[in-house]
Amino acid sequence: MTTHQTAMIMMGLAVVLALAHVLGRLARRCGQPAVLGEILAGILLGPTLFHGALSDAVFPTDVRPMLSTLGNLGVALFMFLVGLELDHRLLRGNKRAAVGVSVGSIVCSFGLGAALAVWLWNAHPAGDRLGFVLFLGAAMSITAFPVLARILTDRGIQHTRVGALAMASAAAGDVVAWLLLAAVLTFTGSQSSWQVLLVLPYAVAMVSVARPLLGRFLAAREPAGTGVAGRGQGTDRPGAGERGPGGGPLGVLTVLLLVSGALSEWFGLHFIFGAFLAGAIVPRKGTERLRAAVADRFEAVTWMLLPAYFTVAGLQVDLSTVDADGLGELGLILLVAVGGKFGGAYLGARATGRPGRSATTLGILMNTRGLTELIILGVGLQLGLLDTDLYSLMVVMALVTTAMTAPLLRWAYPRQMVDADLRELAAEWEAAVPRPQAARAVGGKPSGAKR
Repeated sequence: MTTHQTAMIMMGLAVVLALAHVLGRLARRCGQPAVLGEILAGILLGPTLFHGALSDAVFPTDVRPMLSTLGNLGVALFMFLVGLELDHRLLRGNKRAAVGVSVGSIVCSFGLGAALAVWLWNAHPAGDRLGFVLFLGAAMSITAFPVLARILTDRGIQHTRVGALAMASAAAGDVVAWLLLAAVLTFTGSQSSWQVLLVLPYAVAMVSVARPLLGRFLAAREPAGTGVAGRGQGTDRPGAGERGPGGGPLGVLTVLLLVSGALSEWFGLHFIFGAFLAGAIVPRKGTERLRAAVADRFEAVTWMLLPAYFTVAGLQVDLSTVDADGLGELGLILLVAVGGKFGGAYLGARATGRPGRSATTLGILMNTRGLTELIILGVGLQLGLLDTDLYSLMVVMALVTTAMTAPLLRWAYPRQMVDADLRELAAEWEAAVPRPQAARAVGGKPSGAKR
């Protein structure tokens, strides 16, 4: 790397981070997740404005591969965090409804997306036709689990029945959608068959061998005071002292993430699957404080690297060339994307006995796509399954479907309903607690109990 390239990549990253930070804060002020503004920053730095003059000046051609490498590292860390935050316990008590919502939304989205792909093929032929149809169906099936979690938290509904069910449905649906996409990429890949055959034993080894070994290693290094008792007390806080994550645990998880991503890429999948699986196999029980501390460290790095990925994605988006035909295609893409997710989730929720208002809210929430969709579209562009025009339209779809979630949620699930549901859940919890125990809980902590 020359001195000029070093200076340009550092200056370019400074511009990216500054614009992403400003637009991210603006998005939050407008009631939107920050990632929406950060993605928009990447698009604005692309060829859409000033016919590419801005992007050529800030990101010369010789520094773009380095920018792409930094962005890919950010995506790998992000996908690891997605797997790390995936909690199978969300399915407890919600299994039937979660399966109905997730399966309904995926089946409808995939079917409508595949039908749309058959029609779009004539205008956007790219790669293998069957691969194109399957990929577009899989891309329409994605729900952005992390962005959904942020929206629920910002609205304070993550602990309501609807919020818990939405999280469980998105978690289950994302696993199915990722497996579906992995199958599509395997089908359309150019790797030799023997490499693809290694995917199954690799996944089995990660779950049955790496997971228990990792659990014992992390549990032995979990700081004292796990749970409520030790939080925020002196050197017991995550990352403090010799038992924090800065040494062994952080290093081991980073190596696991990189090796798993490299293996999945070599097997003919994409590195995002290996990164996701590395996070998903980290045991939850007995590692709560270490997981939280490691997530904090990774999120700090991800905040710096993900905007680079947004910029790389934005360099491929040129909305200045969209004509009347393109607007018509965009309208149809939005109709299929919104209708498939909402209709499938709504019907799945109603089929499992959910009331109409709850089913409507779930249909709105399952339309959240955000960064996860952008990652999937980037994979399709990289593999030649999407051309740049269709890629640009699909990116706009991801932005619109994410932006519409918050305002529609305020309409379908207003604050007074949220408060009523929370009060109802609190009353049910109080009724379920034995009276002497409830009295002790009100008067103070029971003798000998830990907080």
